[in-house]
Amino acid sequence: MAAMMQPQIILLKEGTDTSQGKAQLVSNINACMAVADVVRTTLGPRGMDKLIHDEKGNTTISNDGATIMKLLDIIHPAAKILVDIAKSQDSEVGDGTTTVVLLAGEFLKEAKPFIEDGVHPQNLIRSYRTASYLAIEKIKELATSIEGKSLEEKKGLLAKCAATTLSSKLIGGEKEFFASMVVDAVIAIGNGDRLNLIGIKKVPGGTMRDSFLVNGVAFKKTFSYAGFEQQPKKFVNPKILLLNVELELKSEKENAEIRLSDPSQYQSIVDAEWNIIYDKLDKCVKSGAKIVLSRLAIGDLATQYFADRDIFCAGRVTEEDLQRVAAATSGTVQTSVNNIIDEVLGSCEVFEERQVGNERFNIFSGCPSGQTATIVLRGGADQFIEEAERSLHDAIMIVRRALKNSTVVAGGGAIDMEISRYLRQHARTIAGKSQLFINAYAKALEVIPRQLCDNAGFDATDVLNKLRQKHALQSGEGALYGVDINTGGIADSFANFVWEPAVVKINAINAATEAACLVLSVDETVKNPKSESAQGDAAASAMGGRGRGGAAFRGRGRGMRRR
Repeated sequence: MAAMMQPQIILLKEGTDTSQGKAQLVSNINACMAVADVVRTTLGPRGMDKLIHDEKGNTTISNDGATIMKLLDIIHPAAKILVDIAKSQDSEVGDGTTTVVLLAGEFLKEAKPFIEDGVHPQNLIRSYRTASYLAIEKIKELATSIEGKSLEEKKGLLAKCAATTLSSKLIGGEKEFFASMVVDAVIAIGNGDRLNLIGIKKVPGGTMRDSFLVNGVAFKKTFSYAGFEQQPKKFVNPKILLLNVELELKSEKENAEIRLSDPSQYQSIVDAEWNIIYDKLDKCVKSGAKIVLSRLAIGDLATQYFADRDIFCAGRVTEEDLQRVAAATSGTVQTSVNNIIDEVLGSCEVFEERQVGNERFNIFSGCPSGQTATIVLRGGADQFIEEAERSLHDAIMIVRRALKNSTVVAGGGAIDMEISRYLRQHARTIAGKSQLFINAYAKALEVIPRQLCDNAGFDATDVLNKLRQKHALQSGEGALYGVDINTGGIADSFANFVWEPAVVKINAINAATEAACLVLSVDETVKNPKSESAQGDAAASAMGGRGRGGAAFRGRGRGMRRR
């Protein structure tokens, strides 16, 4: 009886997973495996897409691991770790987000039987860390440098990397077309770290092949007033004035009050307002600029004034576009129209307004600094263009990484198989339990080629056996062999130009191992129900006003009796 009366130490909310120790760890591993299973089928050129419908009614079609992970509302605390590593891989490298989640899931899956057999998680963690260190050293050894090549050769090699990334995306059918576009865009911005210097504009309609690259800046025609159509729409070598000033008549702020003793004075006040704006416009014209862009509104008076003097103007240009025009044309955004000197004006070779689909675009090309590029994307459905934009973002990141860390490795599961073989071989030299753990790590790496086969509908066992045999050759000639997606056999990935930057693989293995070790090191989850109920009370009091949550809602729909 006394035993029954003893209070429970940890008070957990009803329905909470109260497991500790081994059961808790296995539960976390299962949750992570379930998350990995969601993105498993999106890997590789034959990967399927996911259609995600959120509560606001927005539909997203994607096979980008990071996008899917962000959109899944995962509430399991351990599984959230996988979401974080997918996001970090996306921001750090841009591609390999599905790979990193799959690897982490597989490392945990291989660890599960050991945990169930009573192996201490710290032993596994130690071996996994050793294995990851060995794997990364091996990748660096196998990587091939693309440094020291001519620009044309380099462009070709970078296009191969971009095409490998794009092959697994929705726009994989046009990967060569987009790969060269991405490489040109990245080379255009040079060593600039600011990704926002590459603009991507989406115009529904047309086909993917109608997409084009502008070596400069392009943005949609902004809202315009009467007189806009009288302005010239094409200039050669114009000067460009960038403003953050309103060029329109505005009513006084703060309810300014003017007291007049004589009605004739009223006219002088009206005239003063007109003189101010005419003075501003006159200064813009005298600066010699042929194109005036402003982040704030340019009114109907100003539009007509500029049209009469053969000047093009656009108001309410977004901050991002204005900054890109400034970077491209070497201009400076002005917050006043007083004493505008030539140094602050930008210039470009050609400015024109061009019709793209049913939108009109202002296009600045042949810019002196050449530090920007804009990709105008065309396509059928909106979701399709959205996915194409995400795919191009991945490809742009990959090309930038390959330019900076100029080493590439063979893709198509080749590098994974080679590391797996190397680790198995290394494991034989170790006495003790860690031999088994490093073997398990090596086996987990085979998930990439296996999944590539499964997604393409090939016999994974058959292909993996061929790959193992090829990689086991003493001469080392099979080290570059991976899955051949087109025939269902194996092929030399390097010769087929299935390349990826070494940094993608290094980052993926690092992040996946860290995540797996983190999950393995947790043996108990404690939810604090106190804080949750406190939040609930706060929400109720906010809705019901001063804590009377019940009273405030009781009388909905019918009159309350008065006593």
